[in-house]
Amino acid sequence: MTYTAAAVIGVGAALVLDVLVLRTRLVATRQWWAAYGIIVFFQLLTNGWLTGRRIVTYGPDAIIGDANVPFVGDGRLAWAPFEDLGFGFALVLVTCVLWVRLGRRSPGAD
Repeated sequence: MTYTAAAVIGVGAALVLDVLVLRTRLVATRQWWAAYGIIVFFQLLTNGWLTGRRIVTYGPDAIIGDANVPFVGDGRLAWAPFEDLGFGFALVLVTCVLWVRLGRRSPGAD
């Protein structure tokens, strides 16, 4: 399985968990997108630094683009592959969905 396919599956699974399974529907709120905007900014800084300096590298056959590491283009944004944005989105969304869901079930939750 390529990194691209895994990222697409991860985003899809996170959205299904949020909207259909646990029904927290975070992606339908302004608060989620405002918070995620802050998170993605720092994700791009971190991923860009790691991939731009080639501390982290990706096999060109597993991602969109090739071994070229431009700032923007060839399947990259701020040096990081687009797939990293998908994985970051899925990771943060699942974490927040579980946090909200478990908070609603805890004693004394409103």
